[in-house]
Amino acid sequence: MRLRLPFPLEAASVATLAAGVVATAALYAAVSHLEDEKMRMAFEQRAGIRIAAIRQGLDDAVEVLRVTNHLFASVEPVTRQQFHDFTAPLLLRYPFIKAFSFHRQLGDAERLAFEAQLGRVVAASVITEVAEGTTRPAPRRPHYNVVEFVEPMAGNEAVFGLDVARNAQVTATLARAVDSGRPSATPVISLIQDARPQAGVLVMLPVYRQRAALGSAAERRTALVGDTAAMIRAGDLVHEILSSNSMLADPGIELAVYAGGADGKAQQVFRSGAAAAGQLQSQLPPLVKTIDVGGQSWRVEVAAAARPYIGEHAASLLVLAGGILLTFLMSALVQAMVQRARRVERLVLERTAELQRSNQRLSEDVLERRRTEKALQRSEQRFRQLVSMSSDWYWEQDAQFRFVTISGGFGDDTQEDSQRYIGKTRWEVLPSLAETETGQAHIALVGAHQRFGNFEYQTVDINGDTRWYSATGEPFFNEHAQFAGYRGTTTDISARKLSERRIHHVAQHDVLTGLPNRSLLQDRLSQAIAYSTRCNHPVWVMLIDLDRFKFVNDSMGHKAGDVLLVTVAARLRSALRDTDTVARLSGDEFVVILTEHEDQKLSVDVVQRLMDSVAQPVILGSKEFFVTCSIGVAVYPLDGAPADSLIEHADIAMYRAKKLGRDNFQFYTPAMNEEAMERVRIESALRCALERDEFVLHYQPQVDLASGEIVGMEALIRWQHPEMGMVAPDRFIGVAEETGLIVQIGAWVMREACRQNRAWHDAGLARLRVAVNLSARQFGATNLVADIRAVLAETGLAPGCLEIELTESLFMSDVSLAVELLHAMKALGVKLSIDDFGTGYSSLSYLSRFPIDVLKIDRSFVAAIARDSNDAAIVASIIALAHNLKLSVIAEGVETAEQLDYLRRRGCDQMQGYFFSRPLPAAEFEQLLRKQCRLPLLATLDEGALA
Repeated sequence: MRLRLPFPLEAASVATLAAGVVATAALYAAVSHLEDEKMRMAFEQRAGIRIAAIRQGLDDAVEVLRVTNHLFASVEPVTRQQFHDFTAPLLLRYPFIKAFSFHRQLGDAERLAFEAQLGRVVAASVITEVAEGTTRPAPRRPHYNVVEFVEPMAGNEAVFGLDVARNAQVTATLARAVDSGRPSATPVISLIQDARPQAGVLVMLPVYRQRAALGSAAERRTALVGDTAAMIRAGDLVHEILSSNSMLADPGIELAVYAGGADGKAQQVFRSGAAAAGQLQSQLPPLVKTIDVGGQSWRVEVAAAARPYIGEHAASLLVLAGGILLTFLMSALVQAMVQRARRVERLVLERTAELQRSNQRLSEDVLERRRTEKALQRSEQRFRQLVSMSSDWYWEQDAQFRFVTISGGFGDDTQEDSQRYIGKTRWEVLPSLAETETGQAHIALVGAHQRFGNFEYQTVDINGDTRWYSATGEPFFNEHAQFAGYRGTTTDISARKLSERRIHHVAQHDVLTGLPNRSLLQDRLSQAIAYSTRCNHPVWVMLIDLDRFKFVNDSMGHKAGDVLLVTVAARLRSALRDTDTVARLSGDEFVVILTEHEDQKLSVDVVQRLMDSVAQPVILGSKEFFVTCSIGVAVYPLDGAPADSLIEHADIAMYRAKKLGRDNFQFYTPAMNEEAMERVRIESALRCALERDEFVLHYQPQVDLASGEIVGMEALIRWQHPEMGMVAPDRFIGVAEETGLIVQIGAWVMREACRQNRAWHDAGLARLRVAVNLSARQFGATNLVADIRAVLAETGLAPGCLEIELTESLFMSDVSLAVELLHAMKALGVKLSIDDFGTGYSSLSYLSRFPIDVLKIDRSFVAAIARDSNDAAIVASIIALAHNLKLSVIAEGVETAEQLDYLRRRGCDQMQGYFFSRPLPAAEFEQLLRKQCRLPLLATLDEGALA
């Protein structure tokens, strides 16, 4: 059975229905496509903004590390306080940075000294490593890369002293940074200072030795001394970037970030919204971008949250419904007209067809007009958003280079009136621009209608502050290809210029005193030399070293030392002319550069004025302190030395002033250089003397004045050099003290003296005690008592047969500590004596507190007792004082019978000197001991010296 319509359907109505459906479908498809395109473009715009924000945030993190690294390239050495002061503001500004750290490259020989330095910051700190998930002390190995500085310390104690060289990812990242010369980032790792594992990244930048050649990767590896690193929590970084700007908060955007892991696979570090819950659904494909972070690829995936279809396609659905309704209505109308008036059927059909074509054209025109309007609206909206988001100002100039438009943010940011520029050229507003070479070049460039970029110029705002701007512009032309003006942007770079000036100032000035540092000093010296060469006037270079500055640091603390340095720097500056230069070289050393002018001749009065200004009293805490200085002066060109040796010559002259008793000045002479070269030669040979077994001990006997027997001997070191021959102690002991080699030499002397004394005991000779001198550096060592105990155990010598000789100056700086140390030494059973008694500045009241056995009278008093009543009285007083304190007395330097007779009459216990014997090698001293068994020594003492 067929379904029949209740009325005949004419061909015209069928055509009308079909055409209406087709037109409606086409119109619906076009409108739906426009809606989809609008959704896609809006999504890509929002996604692009977030990706750009993440990219900028990562670049900022790397740039912060560059700024921190520049501190180490500018300042040498960087102190822990400087590192803290420099990084603290950066940590507040960038909270996603877990910490800043500095890793120092160390060899195994530097480990003990470095761990001692760590211990002064955190008690009992040692170099550690991470193994099997736990932190433990690192075993000995040839090389380390240790965390020396970390800020903030709170929460990061676990990495302080950590050897990161054991982490393969960190080591590979540092090698990549050295080879490429750019910052490098590790894959995603877990930071050990986090109690709960979190994805983290370490961005590293090498630190090189200053003034080292860095042209190639091999040169950079040679100059490497460490690296700076920023520890970043990857998830916190992305979250901070997105939450720092309210414009980025959009519930319709879902975002996920992936970074390379240690296993080479991408690891998710951040997800947001529905993406975090795994519910992300959208009719739009996600937008995926890859960002390079220090050589590591980060992938950012952005997708639009799912939204109802009807809400996004209301217009197209409305067009579809209206088209269908209109089509049916028109078909019904045609059918009615056909039935009512067949005679006008053709006319109706023609009009209907014409009406359909007209409707179609109208729909297309409307659609095209709407599309054009929407495109213009989107373009204008995009332009306004870009202008509002940018920190730059947009401007336009006409063909005469006069400003016609300046964006509204200009006045808000610069506190200037934009009307000041409208209708004027840039050089009309700033007349000084045309007077500079840069400004003239800019005027010539725009006159040639050329593009310009990063043109920098400065102005003075309404507050009188100097501001810097950077402008970029391009010419534009009309439809006839005629020049119509310029369009461009301008950026306020005042903050960057101020930062550059501050960094430049820090790089060339001492942080503590504000004086020029070594870098700026070399530049000032070059200028002074050029002036001297041009005008034929001399230049004086003075090196000033404070006397006993170490005593201030040790006794009153480093803060008092810093106050003293700042005070001295101010006094030196005020005592000189504005044209003179005062620089801090290092520690307590200052350099002054003086140039002579026609109306101001240089004289020694200038040097004396500087010494007098320094010598004024300084209030440190509650105490008044007097400081003196030693000055060395080198004159150019009178010394005949090249300009680059002036500071070295002044240093040599300063050491000469120190040697002459301090608190004086010396002008450099070539003879001083020979003396300095002699010292260098001694120091160089001294470093190999122990290894080559060039030291020998001589022994000088100590004779009991009551019995005439040898009861002890003093071990005296001699240096038998293969080229210089027998080197006297006064030529190398001072050098050994300054270089620290005296500790190793002193340890060898004690071990060799104990070994030899035990050998004589085993040979059946007299059971004598051997006296060994202890240097200041040995006395200050933390393991002194343990070392003495180890020597006695190793050699088997009885403790009572070892006598330790100390000078008064060793324990006067800290009497309480000295008393404790002397009692610990005394507990071993050894004898203790004070050498050169009477020449120091100690209080006699300390003698009752020290566990001393023997006082040794200095040879300077013994030498004149036969002819100087004062020295004779001093010697008699020392002997009486010692006996009252139950101490023995040894007189040094006894050379005549008159001296011996006086000492014997005054009750001196023992003597030592050339009257009996000079210091003898071990073999000759053994012969003397064997001879003692056969000769009556009392008679020998009366007759004169044996040797």
